[in-house]
Amino acid sequence: MEIRFAKQEDIPQLLNLLEQIGRLHYQGRPDIFRQDAQKYDAQALQALLADANRPILVAAESDKVLGYAFCIRKEVSNDPVLADEVSLYLDDLCVDSEARGQGIGGKLYEACKNLGIQMGATRLTLNVWGFNASALRFYEKCGMEKQRIYMETPLEGPKC
Repeated sequence: MEIRFAKQEDIPQLLNLLEQIGRLHYQGRPDIFRQDAQKYDAQALQALLADANRPILVAAESDKVLGYAFCIRKEVSNDPVLADEVSLYLDDLCVDSEARGQGIGGKLYEACKNLGIQMGATRLTLNVWGFNASALRFYEKCGMEKQRIYMETPLEGPKC
């Protein structure tokens, strides 16, 4: 297995993995996610492949894509509150449901960290949905810590 940058010919397999993630999100929070949700279509993936600040890594064995990591290089400069920095945001990481438990996610994660260093970043950041306990455990096992907590309540929910 190798970790490499995604190519145009990977798009159909990336779309399949994006469908898997879409289903996971819908099952976890059908009140937020659409049943037919898919973050990117083929045209959007083509544009991402051409954007140096939005690299996509894949774990591949021969021509089979076993997983992906969508990244975004972010830069803060001259913000009135935040310190200047470059970070790599891990927008989405997925391992094919049939290939989980083989260490592929960890290899993709480590490749993202190395890519971030190459891109001049000082930290790797990401977002995990509260319902996705297995992802949270995975990222904590990789050494990530909570940076902030995003909270919600229904407007007709409990009173304070």
